[in-house]
Amino acid sequence: MLIRLAICDFAVVQQAELAFDAGMTVISGETGAGKSLLVDALGFISGQRADASVVRHGAERADLTAEFSLHDTPAAREWLAEQEMDEADGLCRLRRVLRADGGSKAWINGRMVSASQLGELAALLLEIHGQHAQQALLARPAQLALLDQYGGHPHLLDEVAQAARHWQQLKREQEKLSAQGDVSERCEYLRHQLDELESETLETDAIATLEAEHRRLAHGSELASAQAQALAWLAEGDEFNALSLLHRARHALGDVIAHDPRLADIDAMLESAGIALDEASDALRRLGDEAELDPAHFDALDARLQRLHTLARKHRVGMDELINVRSHIGRELEALENAGERLAGLKAEMDKALAVWQNAAEQLGRARQTAATALASAVLAIIRELGMGKADFQIQLVEQDRAIPDPQGAERVEFMIAANPGQPPKPLRKVASGGELSRISLAIEVASHAAGGAATMIFDEVDTGISGAVAEVVGQKLRALGEHAQVMCVTHLPQVAAQGHQQWRVSKSGDEMVTSSAVEKLDEAGRVEEIARLLGGVNISDAVREAARSLLESSNRVSG
Repeated sequence: MLIRLAICDFAVVQQAELAFDAGMTVISGETGAGKSLLVDALGFISGQRADASVVRHGAERADLTAEFSLHDTPAAREWLAEQEMDEADGLCRLRRVLRADGGSKAWINGRMVSASQLGELAALLLEIHGQHAQQALLARPAQLALLDQYGGHPHLLDEVAQAARHWQQLKREQEKLSAQGDVSERCEYLRHQLDELESETLETDAIATLEAEHRRLAHGSELASAQAQALAWLAEGDEFNALSLLHRARHALGDVIAHDPRLADIDAMLESAGIALDEASDALRRLGDEAELDPAHFDALDARLQRLHTLARKHRVGMDELINVRSHIGRELEALENAGERLAGLKAEMDKALAVWQNAAEQLGRARQTAATALASAVLAIIRELGMGKADFQIQLVEQDRAIPDPQGAERVEFMIAANPGQPPKPLRKVASGGELSRISLAIEVASHAAGGAATMIFDEVDTGISGAVAEVVGQKLRALGEHAQVMCVTHLPQVAAQGHQQWRVSKSGDEMVTSSAVEKLDEAGRVEEIARLLGGVNISDAVREAARSLLESSNRVSG
């Protein structure tokens, strides 16, 4: 339920803060005072496309805030919990800032969000009905959505949609495979590529070993020369090689170690160095023996490495990625070779998916027929109360092609109306006049929301084209709706205004330079004056005031 609306620098409203109660709230005022601005503000708070023209002249931005109590909106509480935006106080605060340069920002409970997120949540909190909603009601998709909402069968809708999407997925796969046509040439080409790749060892470690061995053999003569030179310096050269010099050093110290015990440690280090030099010399001799160049082996390694480089260039990858290329080609070849078998399997799967959809669609169709009968009966009863006593209203289900699964089901909906007796019902969009459409639209909205809807509903002059006794019935219907939901109604009809549980008046003031609108909540005396103005215009007599008072008292008696 909407409990507070704050408006700053929006259109001609400089500053306004409204606190709302449950039941039916009436918003009235003189023509041009800006009654619908409150509805417009809620529209922008609900995620409507930003419009810089609504920023008050001379201001940098318009700031709009709406606060809702969530005790009667479990779907909104669930949405907020999923988005981790819920508050412990059980309230929800929506804020929208519209800048004069055309930009906008939105917040939910203090967290910045996109306009689409704002709209998604707002749709769970309130519904706005106005002239645009009446026009939307003429579209068959909107009629279907309204019927499904009235029927309350979301699980059937989900089953039908999921079954249709599954069939469509299989259909796309079938079309993709069929579009490949004769794949024999492609298979032959892939087999050739796969044979080339499978003839080589492509593991990363094997390629690294190959490159290392090739590099060693390619520099074999340089390695042999360096090893021989190093061995000569260590042990096999003239009498001044490292091992010979080390032995001489140890011999020189051997005669005097007894005179200085510290020399024993040095001798031990020289002994260790000698052992290390012996081991290094042995290792160099072994490497020298292995370094004998085998031209045939080198040529084989070189040829293998060249083949890998050629394959890498051919597939435009590094050598270490060739193994992935081989796997990809293998999978594609397997898929193509199995295409015929898969096509046959797809046909069976599609037949099964179609049967699942048809079964779900049939259940949904029966539920829709039941809902259509009930809703049409309820709407017709209200239409006749609204001054169209001879009218007939039907909801027609139009069968669709059941051979191609549709996520929306196997039928479409058409609202049919015969405004006068003796006429066959025709589609609502073709026959309803402006005044009739207002009454029919209101009847549909009241009847459909009797089965459950948003906790807050806003009606923006849906009583256009209605007057007299019919207007009083409209007011009664809105007041009855306000008994189990919060209803806000912008109206210019005293019979409707008198039905409200509370009433706000929008007034305009200003001069040639500045125009502004103000909003005030009316007490009982203020309501009498406002309804009297709606009844009698500018010059209000005592008789008109008495009539206004009588309207209010009558409304209270009826509701009581």
